[in-house]
Amino acid sequence: MGVVVNLDGERVKKTGLETLTALVAKDMGAVNELILRHMDSPVDLIPQLAGHLVAAGGKRLRPMLTLAASRLCGYEGGRHIGLATCVEFIHTATLLHDDVVDESALRRGLASANALWGNKASVLVGDYLFSRSFELMVADGSLRVLSILSRASAIIAEGEVMQLITANDTQTGEPAYLEVIKAKTAQLFAAACRLGAVVAERPSVEEDALETFGMNLGIAFQLIDDVLDYSAKQATLGKTVGDDFREGKITLPVVLAFRRGDEGQRTFWRRTLEDLEQQPEDLEKAILLLQKHDALTDSVERARHYSAMARDALGIFDDGPEKQALLEVIDDCMERAY
Repeated sequence: MGVVVNLDGERVKKTGLETLTALVAKDMGAVNELILRHMDSPVDLIPQLAGHLVAAGGKRLRPMLTLAASRLCGYEGGRHIGLATCVEFIHTATLLHDDVVDESALRRGLASANALWGNKASVLVGDYLFSRSFELMVADGSLRVLSILSRASAIIAEGEVMQLITANDTQTGEPAYLEVIKAKTAQLFAAACRLGAVVAERPSVEEDALETFGMNLGIAFQLIDDVLDYSAKQATLGKTVGDDFREGKITLPVVLAFRRGDEGQRTFWRRTLEDLEQQPEDLEKAILLLQKHDALTDSVERARHYSAMARDALGIFDDGPEKQALLEVIDDCMERAY
């Protein structure tokens, strides 16, 4: 990671995300303007509800990946602005739908849109943002782009349905869990990165490399998120500890602890996650079981494996600020766990 020196002469570590944000700041400003323009509607509830989610913050990592990948491939045009906006609209729409499915009351530490305006409004505004993203794809004029993003949208929806099927099912294994996060989370990372090579008209080997980078970064990102749900560090990230547990989500730490536990421990997981019969002390017990069976540590190691593959995928590109920033984003992803 880079370092900066403050006025007192102290060296301050600069995160990979900060490096990436600074690198694409000008382009991201244009993306933000386009987001606001295309969120506008004479139906007041639409910009009001969508604006609430935007105002809640968020790293805007996915559109920044599109912008950085475009620069990495030497692109100098303007198409990446609209496509990065598409990516963010798809992501925002899925967040609105996710919160309805998960019955979430909070999003990034604030009241979720469905908690404020209800499920119907959240679903419909999510649909509106999906529609806006497809308008931007059509405006781009590339059937290739349309194919990549429409396919990604379909796979994300499949991931949501797969998660619904595996929800509260302690028989879910690691392969099924990985299929869910590849579809639900990593697919949009992969598409966002591949677009950079597409707009730059780079060879297919570079398209594939960027897609591989995005896919593996997305998997590592979600694995660390799932670990953090059982970590006190969640509070520093504006999230509540144990949300996945309370909702009965079957994530990799749970899969590992369930598989390694005795029958009494498995009965505990079935009661709390399948039947959702939870006592105030159950979250603490769940965390102790995860620690006892090294489920959190081993989940981080799984993430480290995927982050290494993401790093390897960038090997074919020349060194430069864009490549360095993307490598530092991988480091950021892993360092969230510590």
